[in-house]
Amino acid sequence: MLDRVKELSEIERKVLSSLKKEDSAFEEVSVNSGVPIDSVRRSAAWLSEKGFAKLVEKKAEKFVLTAQGEIALSKGMPENVFLEALTRLKGKASFKDLQAESKLSQQEFTAALGINKRKAFIVIVQGEIQETGVAKDQENFSEQNYLQDILEGKKVSGELLSDLSKRGLVEKKEVVDRTLSITPEGEKAKEMLSSQTITRVYDVEAPVPSIFAGKKAPYMQFLTQIRQKLVALGFSEMYSPLVVSEFYNFDVLYQPQTHSARTSTDSYQLKTPKTGRLPDRKIVESIKAAHEYGGKTGSTGWGYEWSEDIASRVVPAMHGTAHTARQLVNGVKIPGKYFAMARVFRPDVLDATHLLEFNQMEGFVVGEDLNFKHLLGMLKDFAIEVAGAEKVKFFPDYYPFTEPSVQLSAKHPEMGWIEFAGAGMFRPEMLESLGIKGEAIAWGMGIDRLAMFKMGIKDIRYLFAEDLGFYRNAKGLFLDK
Repeated sequence: MLDRVKELSEIERKVLSSLKKEDSAFEEVSVNSGVPIDSVRRSAAWLSEKGFAKLVEKKAEKFVLTAQGEIALSKGMPENVFLEALTRLKGKASFKDLQAESKLSQQEFTAALGINKRKAFIVIVQGEIQETGVAKDQENFSEQNYLQDILEGKKVSGELLSDLSKRGLVEKKEVVDRTLSITPEGEKAKEMLSSQTITRVYDVEAPVPSIFAGKKAPYMQFLTQIRQKLVALGFSEMYSPLVVSEFYNFDVLYQPQTHSARTSTDSYQLKTPKTGRLPDRKIVESIKAAHEYGGKTGSTGWGYEWSEDIASRVVPAMHGTAHTARQLVNGVKIPGKYFAMARVFRPDVLDATHLLEFNQMEGFVVGEDLNFKHLLGMLKDFAIEVAGAEKVKFFPDYYPFTEPSVQLSAKHPEMGWIEFAGAGMFRPEMLESLGIKGEAIAWGMGIDRLAMFKMGIKDIRYLFAEDLGFYRNAKGLFLDK
């Protein structure tokens, strides 16, 4: 018993000390204990759980004031406002003047007129409302007095309640009456509190609610850090809109207009707008020439008739290299380093490692003395240092815009080997068509998969899930860890 009493809080002790054997309403307990009513409600639940008090709840129907009834209680009943306005007008007024003076609504004015006429407080003579003097001879009686009684929970006759309900001043609601009384166990505890000084004890090992501080989603932190690292290494970020023309998505990249990737089954198409503007005419003509016969690059080209209409079609960006194409058209510094964190869209089969809408980290380095080994070294360092991959492998690959081309796969501790980057050296048909001298190494990396490595998760869909439990427990994706 003593240990349980020691655990009582200050407000529990005050409430317990004020309790009686008889049931007491919470309002009465609040007055006797000096504890606010909200604190009484909490203490009642606690003391009841500990067996020191008995909490009784009874449901009952009760009449309460409506919003209109509260206005009538504070400002006066419409019939009283009606009579006061008539008195100010010397006891005689037209309907229009009296309604303007009283500022009652049409509904309130009509109700007040009927009530005062029924009580013989007014008469209507030749279209004018006149006082009879009866109201002055009687006590200033009004249902307003009963509104106060209803508010305080006092008993009011059923006939009056019915009348006030019809007028929309009161309504019936189901309420819960709660009372509190002391138990025999509570009396013993109360006696102990009054006979000796008992210091409260605290259980410092008791479980407490978890507090989840606001924070950025781990994946957003990861993207931000990748961006900061690349900027620190001297890379410039490229403009990467969600929608591009096929000219940037395919044609600048020397991908023929007959390629299967440009069909509706392998790429998304916009309904509106269907076309966009192409860049400078000289650039368009140079790309056209490269496709048809190689232009000034020494290549034989693809040998077909290139269509400007197809090139101007607008599509959701299908790869980050579309933004590289835009940057090359707009101009680059030599030597120079560029990157983009791009949202891309591709028809695919949704599974643990594939999404229809995902992020890519696209980048390229342009200079006069670059070679394929520079590219492989950069990709390996990125996979091991940033993604935390155990091992990496390179495989020959093919892209219309790079030669040689390579695929990068990295080993996940649980999922095994996963492909997450394609790379290569830009072909002369690309660079020379745009008047760019030198070499360029480029890569497109599934940065979502990089995050999977860093977070140690098996399903790429978790990066975009609405599972708060996952985000709260996910470890930080800090690159220096």
